[in-house]
Amino acid sequence: MDLRLPSVTPPLAGTGTAWRSAPARDAGTEVGFSSALKGALQSVSAAQNRSTALQQEVQLDNPAVSLEETMVAMQKAQIGFQATLHVRNRMLQAYTDIMNMQV
Repeated sequence: MDLRLPSVTPPLAGTGTAWRSAPARDAGTEVGFSSALKGALQSVSAAQNRSTALQQEVQLDNPAVSLEETMVAMQKAQIGFQATLHVRNRMLQAYTDIMNMQV
């Protein structure tokens, strides 16, 4: 699921790519769950860092940074963080369900 909106500024490297479907595999390279999860967490972290940087620039009255761009970046970071929390909660619930199964 791609939650990115078209932007006037170019995106940071690695942002938004973790939420898409798995990339094509090269010969001999495996894309596992841990690498996909790590990529997703890095993407969310990058979105939060960009949002923070834009907020600071707006507070410093930088004319090159618009309030609208900052608000969109903040919303992207918030949505990414909420999605990450939902994934974590579902993983914990699945783990709990498996641990409570009778053998």
